[in-house]
Amino acid sequence: MNVVELAAARIAPYARRTPLMRTEIDGKPLVLKLEMLQRTGSFKFRGALNALLAGGKPERVVTASGGNHGAAVAAAAAVLGVPATVYAPESIPDNKARRIVAAGAELVRVGDTYAEAAKLAQEQPGMYLPAYDNPDVVAGQGTVAAEVVADAPDVDSIVVAVGGGGLAAGTSLGAGGRKVVLVEPTNCRAMHDALAAGAPVDSPVDSVAADALGATRVGEVPFGILSASDPLSVLVDDSDIISARDRLWDEFRLAVELAAAAPLAAWLNGAVPGELPCLIVCGANAAWTPST
Repeated sequence: MNVVELAAARIAPYARRTPLMRTEIDGKPLVLKLEMLQRTGSFKFRGALNALLAGGKPERVVTASGGNHGAAVAAAAAVLGVPATVYAPESIPDNKARRIVAAGAELVRVGDTYAEAAKLAQEQPGMYLPAYDNPDVVAGQGTVAAEVVADAPDVDSIVVAVGGGGLAAGTSLGAGGRKVVLVEPTNCRAMHDALAAGAPVDSPVDSVAADALGATRVGEVPFGILSASDPLSVLVDDSDIISARDRLWDEFRLAVELAAAAPLAAWLNGAVPGELPCLIVCGANAAWTPST
Protein backbone atom coordinates (compact mmCIF):
# COMPACT_ATOMS: atom_id res chain seq x y z
CA MET A 1 0.00 0.00 0.00
CA ASN A 2 1.21 3.52 -0.73
CA VAL A 3 1.05 6.35 1.82
CA VAL A 4 -2.34 7.61 0.65
CA GLU A 5 -3.87 4.12 0.76
CA LEU A 6 -2.48 3.65 4.29
CA ALA A 7 -3.93 6.99 5.32
CA ALA A 8 -7.32 6.08 3.86
CA ALA A 9 -7.37 2.86 5.88
CA ARG A 10 -6.44 4.69 9.09
CA ILE A 11 -9.03 7.45 8.86
CA ALA A 12 -11.89 5.42 7.36
CA PRO A 13 -13.62 4.75 10.71
CA TYR A 14 -13.80 8.47 11.50
CA ALA A 15 -13.72 10.61 8.34
CA ARG A 16 -16.61 11.02 5.93
CA ARG A 17 -16.35 9.82 2.36
CA THR A 18 -17.68 13.03 0.88
CA PRO A 19 -19.96 12.90 -2.17
CA LEU A 20 -19.32 13.86 -5.77
CA MET A 21 -21.74 15.97 -7.78
CA ARG A 22 -21.76 15.43 -11.55
CA THR A 23 -23.20 18.53 -13.14
CA GLU A 24 -22.68 21.14 -15.81
CA ILE A 25 -22.36 24.89 -15.93
CA ASP A 26 -22.97 26.86 -19.11
CA GLY A 27 -23.45 23.56 -20.92
CA LYS A 28 -20.04 22.17 -19.95
CA PRO A 29 -19.66 19.09 -17.71
CA LEU A 30 -17.69 19.05 -14.49
CA VAL A 31 -17.55 17.18 -11.20
CA LEU A 32 -17.61 18.81 -7.78
CA LYS A 33 -16.03 17.03 -4.82
CA LEU A 34 -18.12 18.28 -1.90
CA GLU A 35 -15.38 18.17 0.70
CA MET A 36 -16.93 21.04 2.64
CA LEU A 37 -19.22 18.31 4.04
CA GLN A 38 -16.24 16.75 5.82
CA ARG A 39 -16.15 16.80 9.62
CA THR A 40 -15.16 20.29 10.87
CA GLY A 41 -16.28 21.75 7.53
CA SER A 42 -13.08 21.23 5.56
CA PHE A 43 -10.59 18.67 4.24
CA LYS A 44 -8.20 19.44 7.09
CA PHE A 45 -9.69 16.78 9.35
CA ARG A 46 -8.23 14.04 7.14
CA GLY A 47 -4.63 15.17 7.45
CA ALA A 48 -4.76 15.99 11.14
CA LEU A 49 -6.32 12.64 12.01
CA ASN A 50 -3.91 10.65 9.87
CA ALA A 51 -0.92 12.38 11.43
CA LEU A 52 -2.13 11.68 14.96
CA LEU A 53 -2.95 8.05 14.18
CA ALA A 54 0.31 7.45 12.32
CA GLY A 55 2.47 8.97 15.04
CA GLY A 56 0.99 7.09 17.96
CA LYS A 57 -1.19 8.68 20.62
CA PRO A 58 0.67 11.74 22.04
CA GLU A 59 0.14 13.08 25.54
CA ARG A 60 -0.77 16.46 24.08
CA VAL A 61 -0.99 18.02 20.63
CA VAL A 62 -0.19 21.63 19.85
CA THR A 63 -0.67 23.50 16.60
CA ALA A 64 -0.96 26.92 15.00
CA SER A 65 -3.76 27.79 12.63
CA GLY A 66 -5.74 30.53 11.01
CA GLY A 67 -8.85 28.42 11.59
CA ASN A 68 -9.57 25.27 9.60
CA HIS A 69 -6.50 23.28 10.63
CA GLY A 70 -7.04 24.22 14.26
CA ALA A 71 -10.60 22.94 14.17
CA ALA A 72 -9.40 19.75 12.49
CA VAL A 73 -6.67 19.13 15.08
CA ALA A 74 -9.16 19.81 17.88
CA ALA A 75 -11.64 17.30 16.45
CA ALA A 76 -8.99 14.68 15.68
CA ALA A 77 -7.53 15.02 19.17
CA ALA A 78 -11.02 14.61 20.63
CA VAL A 79 -11.42 11.34 18.69
CA LEU A 80 -8.29 10.03 20.40
CA GLY A 81 -8.96 11.59 23.79
CA VAL A 82 -5.86 13.79 23.58
CA PRO A 83 -5.71 17.36 24.96
CA ALA A 84 -5.15 19.95 22.24
CA THR A 85 -4.05 23.59 22.21
CA VAL A 86 -4.41 25.79 19.15
CA TYR A 87 -2.46 29.03 18.77
CA ALA A 88 -4.08 31.45 16.34
CA PRO A 89 -3.56 35.06 15.27
CA GLU A 90 -5.85 37.65 16.81
CA SER A 91 -7.48 38.01 13.39
CA ILE A 92 -8.90 34.47 13.34
CA PRO A 93 -12.53 34.64 12.15
CA ASP A 94 -15.01 34.20 14.98
CA ASN A 95 -16.81 31.33 13.29
CA LYS A 96 -13.56 29.36 13.01
CA ALA A 97 -12.58 30.17 16.59
CA ARG A 98 -15.93 28.82 17.77
CA ARG A 99 -15.34 25.52 15.97
CA ILE A 100 -11.99 25.07 17.72
CA VAL A 101 -13.42 25.69 21.16
CA ALA A 102 -16.54 23.61 20.48
CA ALA A 103 -14.33 20.63 19.62
CA GLY A 104 -12.78 20.82 23.07
CA ALA A 105 -9.42 22.45 22.38
CA GLU A 106 -7.83 25.36 24.20
CA LEU A 107 -7.59 28.40 21.90
CA VAL A 108 -4.78 30.91 22.44
CA ARG A 109 -4.94 34.09 20.37
CA VAL A 110 -1.57 35.70 19.84
CA GLY A 111 -0.03 38.26 17.49
CA ASP A 112 -1.09 39.60 14.14
CA THR A 113 0.10 36.78 11.88
CA TYR A 114 0.07 33.02 11.55
CA ALA A 115 3.89 33.07 11.71
CA GLU A 116 3.80 34.60 15.19
CA ALA A 117 1.30 32.02 16.37
CA ALA A 118 3.36 29.17 14.87
CA LYS A 119 6.56 30.35 16.53
CA LEU A 120 4.96 30.33 19.96
CA ALA A 121 3.18 27.01 19.39
CA GLN A 122 6.43 25.26 18.48
CA GLU A 123 7.94 26.33 21.80
CA GLN A 124 5.24 24.51 23.80
CA PRO A 125 5.50 20.97 25.21
CA GLY A 126 3.70 18.23 23.33
CA MET A 127 3.48 17.03 19.73
CA TYR A 128 3.55 20.01 17.37
CA LEU A 129 1.44 19.30 14.31
CA PRO A 130 1.96 21.74 11.42
CA ALA A 131 -0.87 22.61 9.09
CA TYR A 132 0.77 21.34 5.91
CA ASP A 133 4.53 20.74 6.19
CA ASN A 134 4.27 17.15 7.40
CA PRO A 135 4.28 13.92 5.32
CA ASP A 136 1.43 12.32 7.27
CA VAL A 137 -0.73 15.43 6.96
CA VAL A 138 -0.09 15.47 3.20
CA ALA A 139 -0.91 11.77 2.88
CA GLY A 140 -4.18 12.29 4.74
CA GLN A 141 -5.16 15.13 2.44
CA GLY A 142 -4.37 12.87 -0.51
CA THR A 143 -7.35 10.71 0.39
CA VAL A 144 -9.62 13.39 -1.10
CA ALA A 145 -8.18 12.83 -4.59
CA ALA A 146 -8.08 9.07 -4.07
CA GLU A 147 -11.83 9.11 -3.49
CA VAL A 148 -12.32 11.19 -6.63
CA VAL A 149 -10.36 8.69 -8.71
CA ALA A 150 -12.25 5.73 -7.24
CA ASP A 151 -15.71 7.28 -7.57
CA ALA A 152 -15.22 9.09 -10.89
CA PRO A 153 -12.48 7.33 -12.86
CA ASP A 154 -13.42 9.28 -16.01
CA VAL A 155 -12.22 12.55 -14.47
CA ASP A 156 -9.14 13.76 -16.35
CA SER A 157 -7.97 16.67 -14.17
CA ILE A 158 -8.33 17.65 -10.51
CA VAL A 159 -8.42 21.29 -9.50
CA VAL A 160 -7.44 22.43 -6.02
CA ALA A 161 -6.98 25.71 -4.15
CA VAL A 162 -3.54 26.20 -2.61
CA GLY A 163 -2.49 27.77 0.67
CA GLY A 164 0.53 26.12 2.28
CA GLY A 165 0.37 23.22 -0.15
CA GLY A 166 -0.81 20.24 1.92
CA LEU A 167 -4.00 19.51 -0.02
CA ALA A 168 -2.29 20.29 -3.32
CA ALA A 169 0.58 17.90 -2.64
CA GLY A 170 -1.79 15.24 -1.36
CA THR A 171 -3.89 15.66 -4.50
CA SER A 172 -0.78 15.05 -6.60
CA LEU A 173 -0.11 11.82 -4.67
CA GLY A 174 -3.70 10.62 -4.94
CA ALA A 175 -4.59 11.75 -8.46
CA GLY A 176 -3.56 8.55 -10.21
CA GLY A 177 -1.64 10.39 -12.92
CA ARG A 178 -4.38 12.89 -13.72
CA LYS A 179 -3.41 16.50 -14.31
CA VAL A 180 -3.40 18.53 -11.10
CA VAL A 181 -4.30 22.21 -11.39
CA LEU A 182 -3.20 24.50 -8.55
CA VAL A 183 -5.25 27.67 -8.06
CA GLU A 184 -4.19 30.69 -6.02
CA PRO A 185 -5.34 34.30 -5.74
CA THR A 186 -3.26 36.70 -7.82
CA ASN A 187 -1.97 38.49 -4.73
CA CYS A 188 -1.65 35.41 -2.53
CA ARG A 189 0.56 33.11 -4.59
CA ALA A 190 3.16 31.38 -2.46
CA MET A 191 3.16 28.12 -4.47
CA HIS A 192 3.15 29.88 -7.84
CA ASP A 193 6.17 31.94 -6.77
CA ALA A 194 7.93 28.90 -5.30
CA LEU A 195 7.53 26.88 -8.49
CA ALA A 196 8.87 29.81 -10.52
CA ALA A 197 11.83 30.26 -8.17
CA GLY A 198 12.61 26.56 -7.80
CA ALA A 199 12.29 26.71 -4.00
CA PRO A 200 9.88 28.02 -1.35
CA VAL A 201 10.13 31.80 -1.09
CA ASP A 202 8.40 34.46 0.96
CA SER A 203 5.37 35.79 -0.86
CA PRO A 204 2.93 38.63 -0.05
CA VAL A 205 -0.54 37.87 1.24
CA ASP A 206 -3.34 40.15 0.10
CA SER A 207 -6.59 38.42 -0.83
CA VAL A 208 -10.19 38.04 0.21
CA ALA A 209 -9.36 34.34 0.68
CA ALA A 210 -6.29 34.98 2.82
CA ASP A 211 -7.81 33.51 6.00
CA ALA A 212 -7.56 30.05 4.38
CA LEU A 213 -5.01 30.51 1.56
CA GLY A 214 -2.75 33.07 3.20
CA ALA A 215 0.51 31.17 3.62
CA THR A 216 3.50 33.49 3.23
CA ARG A 217 5.68 30.51 2.28
CA VAL A 218 4.72 27.00 1.21
CA GLY A 219 5.97 23.98 3.09
CA GLU A 220 9.13 22.14 2.10
CA VAL A 221 7.32 18.78 2.03
CA PRO A 222 4.49 19.92 -0.26
CA PHE A 223 6.88 21.83 -2.50
CA GLY A 224 9.11 18.79 -2.93
CA ILE A 225 6.17 16.67 -4.03
CA LEU A 226 4.65 19.26 -6.36
CA SER A 227 7.88 20.41 -7.96
CA ALA A 228 8.49 16.82 -9.07
CA SER A 229 5.00 16.27 -10.48
CA ASP A 230 4.56 19.02 -13.11
CA PRO A 231 1.27 20.58 -11.94
CA LEU A 232 -0.37 23.49 -13.72
CA SER A 233 -0.33 26.67 -11.61
CA VAL A 234 -3.16 29.16 -12.21
CA LEU A 235 -3.85 32.58 -10.68
CA VAL A 236 -7.31 34.12 -10.27
CA ASP A 237 -8.38 37.59 -9.19
CA ASP A 238 -10.34 38.19 -6.01
CA SER A 239 -13.32 39.44 -7.99
CA ASP A 240 -13.46 36.13 -9.87
CA ILE A 241 -13.29 34.17 -6.60
CA ILE A 242 -16.20 36.14 -5.19
CA SER A 243 -18.20 35.62 -8.37
CA ALA A 244 -17.47 31.89 -8.29
CA ARG A 245 -18.59 31.64 -4.66
CA ASP A 246 -21.83 33.37 -5.57
CA ARG A 247 -22.25 31.07 -8.57
CA LEU A 248 -21.95 27.99 -6.36
CA TRP A 249 -24.75 29.37 -4.23
CA ASP A 250 -26.94 30.49 -7.11
CA GLU A 251 -26.54 27.27 -9.13
CA PHE A 252 -26.42 24.63 -6.40
CA ARG A 253 -27.19 26.28 -3.06
CA LEU A 254 -23.67 25.46 -1.86
CA ALA A 255 -22.58 27.95 0.80
CA VAL A 256 -18.77 27.78 0.81
CA GLU A 257 -15.83 29.82 1.97
CA LEU A 258 -13.95 31.87 -0.60
CA ALA A 259 -10.98 29.50 -0.78
CA ALA A 260 -13.31 26.71 -1.87
CA ALA A 261 -14.54 28.80 -4.80
CA ALA A 262 -11.08 29.42 -6.27
CA PRO A 263 -11.09 26.22 -8.41
CA LEU A 264 -14.42 27.20 -9.97
CA ALA A 265 -13.06 30.68 -10.66
CA ALA A 266 -10.19 29.13 -12.62
CA TRP A 267 -12.56 26.83 -14.51
CA LEU A 268 -14.93 29.67 -15.40
CA ASN A 269 -11.91 31.61 -16.72
CA GLY A 270 -11.09 28.75 -19.09
CA ALA A 271 -7.81 27.99 -17.34
CA VAL A 272 -8.54 24.33 -16.53
CA PRO A 273 -7.63 21.62 -19.07
CA GLY A 274 -9.50 18.39 -19.67
CA GLU A 275 -12.88 17.22 -20.85
CA LEU A 276 -14.15 16.36 -17.37
CA PRO A 277 -12.37 18.14 -14.52
CA CYS A 278 -13.10 17.62 -10.84
CA LEU A 279 -13.09 20.74 -8.66
CA ILE A 280 -12.38 20.15 -4.98
CA VAL A 281 -14.79 22.32 -2.98
CA CYS A 282 -12.57 22.27 0.05
CA GLY A 283 -14.39 24.07 2.86
CA ALA A 284 -17.50 25.82 4.14
CA ASN A 285 -16.32 27.66 7.24
CA ALA A 286 -17.41 31.05 5.97
CA ALA A 287 -18.66 34.04 7.89
CA TRP A 288 -20.49 35.02 4.70
CA THR A 289 -24.23 34.46 4.64
CA PRO A 290 -25.88 34.05 1.20
CA SER A 291 -28.47 36.66 0.32
CA THR A 292 -32.03 35.41 -0.02
